[in-house]
Amino acid sequence: MVKSERHAFILHQVNLHNKILCTDLCKQINVSDDTIRRDIHQLADEGRLIKFHGGALSPSFHQGDGGSKSAYAYHQKRIIAQKAVTLIKDGMFVLTTGGTTILEMAKALPLELHATFISGSIPALAEYMLHPNIEVIAIGDKVSKHSKITVGTEAIMRLKDLKVDMCILGTSAINENGISDNDWEVVHVKKAMIESSKKLVCLTISEKLNSQQPLQVCESKRIDTLITELEPGHPLLMPYVQAGIRVM
Repeated sequence: MVKSERHAFILHQVNLHNKILCTDLCKQINVSDDTIRRDIHQLADEGRLIKFHGGALSPSFHQGDGGSKSAYAYHQKRIIAQKAVTLIKDGMFVLTTGGTTILEMAKALPLELHATFISGSIPALAEYMLHPNIEVIAIGDKVSKHSKITVGTEAIMRLKDLKVDMCILGTSAINENGISDNDWEVVHVKKAMIESSKKLVCLTISEKLNSQQPLQVCESKRIDTLITELEPGHPLLMPYVQAGIRVM
């Protein structure tokens, strides 16, 4: 793979997942760690991604405009958000992660909705606070600068004290085996969120279907509802339907 192709692949992955690791890119592209680091360094110098030790971040999300029209797959995420809000009813306690699709859902919540939203995502909490009739509860602890979500023992312990109606999960990768991610601390928080919820709703653009990251979040049998921008009868969704997951 020539340099221009590597750069296109790296940018696509960072836009798709918001965060990428050099070790994963080395395996996917089959090049040396030094090559990947040089590529990331050049792309960072061009302002096309943000480098950190061991990987890179998406500038659109991590510079604060991840919920704007510049976000990757913005129109698909708007469709997903509109579907997701139909599941939220008055009086519900809803636990959410963060991410650009969650931010679009927060903006799409009906003004007349009366519900309680609980999150450790700093951008999501900020959006929920703008809603006139929503109660907002922050799960506190150390904030992951990469994911903009609280992580750590205290956050996990607080989550274990909850039993909410629904967890709405932003997704890094999903396949027939379940949901996966590439951030160790965030994975532990997501696991605690899932265990603290009666139902799990997974939001993902269809491009992330049949993809996998190194760390398992949960098995597919734990997912109650999967929401993408696709119509429920789309062939890509059939394996998830066959696994007993409701698709929207």
